[in-house]
Amino acid sequence: MESAYEQTLTILHTNDIHSRFGNMSSLAAMAAEQKRISEGAVLLLDIGDHMDRMAPETEGTYGGANVDVINLTGYDAVTIGNNEGLTFTPDMLEQAYAGIQCPVVCGNIREISTGFAPPWMKEFLVLNKDGIRIGLVAATAPYSTFYRILGWEARDPVESLKKQVAAIRGSVDVVIVMSHLGLHTDERLAREVDGIDVILGGHSHHVLEAPLMIGGTALCAAGKHGMLMGKVVLGRNGDQEPFKVIAGECLPLNTSILDENVAAAIAVHRQRADIRLQETVAIIDQSCSIAYDRESEFGNIMAQAVRHFTGAQLAIVNSGQLLGPLPEGSISKRLLHQLCPSPINACTMNLQGSAIRLALEQSLLPEFADKKIIGFGFRGEVLGSLCVDGIQVTYDLQRNPFDRIIEIRLNGSLLSDEESYNVGTLDMFSFKIGYESLAAGTELDYRLPEFLRDLIGNELQRPNALKESMVCRWIAVQQ
Repeated sequence: MESAYEQTLTILHTNDIHSRFGNMSSLAAMAAEQKRISEGAVLLLDIGDHMDRMAPETEGTYGGANVDVINLTGYDAVTIGNNEGLTFTPDMLEQAYAGIQCPVVCGNIREISTGFAPPWMKEFLVLNKDGIRIGLVAATAPYSTFYRILGWEARDPVESLKKQVAAIRGSVDVVIVMSHLGLHTDERLAREVDGIDVILGGHSHHVLEAPLMIGGTALCAAGKHGMLMGKVVLGRNGDQEPFKVIAGECLPLNTSILDENVAAAIAVHRQRADIRLQETVAIIDQSCSIAYDRESEFGNIMAQAVRHFTGAQLAIVNSGQLLGPLPEGSISKRLLHQLCPSPINACTMNLQGSAIRLALEQSLLPEFADKKIIGFGFRGEVLGSLCVDGIQVTYDLQRNPFDRIIEIRLNGSLLSDEESYNVGTLDMFSFKIGYESLAAGTELDYRLPEFLRDLIGNELQRPNALKESMVCRWIAVQQ
């Protein structure tokens, strides 16, 4: 099919790999094979969330392992997703991308202090591949409140892309949008922005087995975790003709082939990360259990950590953040990372007593504690029951659901449904995830960049933290 055209451009694309290092050497080998067999020009792009601090290789190298893989795979350009932009500080990203050998493109991020994009980031890019002038524009999901805390302004992605496409359309043959915005926004871009030939999508982890055509724009996406590699082929006859899509598909990951250089680099980074993460955070003289359907010592420590860090009147967190018990002895950064891998941040909000009571009532129901949660930074298996600090909850499981809590006491006084309280909790709850009444707060204050595991490490160093964790906060009425 390709040979019928005088010029062809093959675009290979990945997105939302999320530091699945086990798939990266196969993806690199697939990219090399596709470059070898494809006619005409070939372009290799990543659409963001290549990094994920859940992986020890990423955590222990602050993204350096990912950048090394990007270089060895031979990407022509990448953009950032929210996992790069929000789970690393700007200084960390600057250090990680200092060694990158391809451009990082993103047009809707600006430094608040300068009004310009960070020095390592390009607002747009024009490449020449075998005489084909290719315009690359990109945007990432605008979590404006979080970016502002980190010192960045996340501008409206659609408006930013409109301006950038209009600025380069007349001087290029093909315009490609690298969109870490999700399928809904990609569809909107195709309808509202003239001059886009291809939108390569990510963020919502959607799969488009073949390009979705909206007007003259092709939407493409390759799922998540490197299980697929996207491929779309454009062709034209004559320099004056526009390029059109002539083929497109998602190639399944071929684990039978490996790029030895990438595999070797990952092994080296894994060793280096392991050494860095061996640093001791605390030494404790007792183990701490974790349970997902009832109170536990490790869950209490997590709640204590959030309350002491935020200075709130009380803290409410979910036990599902913790993937196992805390053993006695030396507690390393690696162990805390293994037990609490989610890139979750604390926040404070003012919350009505009635909303607090509802969440606590839900926590007594198996359908909440056992609920599967995906996304929003959560890397656990189940939501888990609620862990609290600063309050004591008396309940009776023989009573009807949503009427099991007899009383809630804060500093000895009864919690009032009508009053508002300052609550330390987790950012994921503010997005109506899991215990949705915890999203009803006002005066939200997100606490970045520290992760929940950092707070736990600090709490383990506090005198009497372990002793306090053994004090019951959930008191069952004895029958």
